[in-house]
Amino acid sequence: MNPVKQQFTAIIEREGDGYVSLCPELDIASQGETIEEAKQNLAEAIELFFEVADPSEVQRRLYSEIFITRLEVPIG
Repeated sequence: MNPVKQQFTAIIEREGDGYVSLCPELDIASQGETIEEAKQNLAEAIELFFEVADPSEVQRRLYSEIFITRLEVPIG
């Protein structure tokens, strides 16, 4: 039986010599030396969360409406 798959958002940004990845739907973060490693490590962290988290914790942490957009703001 194949596991159910669900898509989540990954926000990845450079931090120093590596990359930090964040899943805003679950407020889970990870990191890696490359973008791909940060992405894979975040996916692993999310999988581990679902393996060990109590269903009430999943519901408490799961944000179903995440909006990512760009803003234009005058500076100076």
